[in-house]
Amino acid sequence: MATSRALTYLESRKNLTGSACGLVGLVLTFTGVAGPYWPVVVAGLYGAGALIAPPERPALPDFPDPSAQLDEVRGDFGTLRGYLAGIDLPPAAAGRLTELTDLLAALLEPGWVSEILAQDPEGVHALSRAVRQDVPEAVDAFVRTRWWHRMTPGQEPPERHLERQLDLLRQEAEKLAVGLRETESRRQESHTRYLEDRSD
Repeated sequence: MATSRALTYLESRKNLTGSACGLVGLVLTFTGVAGPYWPVVVAGLYGAGALIAPPERPALPDFPDPSAQLDEVRGDFGTLRGYLAGIDLPPAAAGRLTELTDLLAALLEPGWVSEILAQDPEGVHALSRAVRQDVPEAVDAFVRTRWWHRMTPGQEPPERHLERQLDLLRQEAEKLAVGLRETESRRQESHTRYLEDRSD
């Protein structure tokens, strides 16, 4: 442990800056400027260099990049589809869920779409939240509420809430898709302007 700390200090900015200043002190000694007090001059310059050296900067945390996050979301989406396959939903809700999952699958499909999405951290977060939280929570809440509705009929059918939730989630996914499309449109327009400017 002490050896490791010593090695770390030897490689530190403080030691390197102090050593450089100490070398200046040795040069002053050999040129006769430091005189008989050369040990004090060398030590003083080393200490001054160590004091003025910039502090060590801790390494940034190594977070996964958006592409790796998308790979994880893609795997979770496969798990979600397996879960949804075992749920019996009314036809209207099932249709809305299919529309939503088809859209999510298209956004997550490996290729140029997911490459664009990987450059949008907020989009990756929204997609992750839909897959990992919003869709399973909506379906699970429906399953639990449906059981209570059978016990106490006369309340608003739980599938109405599920349908509305799925509509809202589809709208969010569509908004994300529109944003990606607009990004590509701006890229295309920029390239057109670049070519026009180059031809002038």
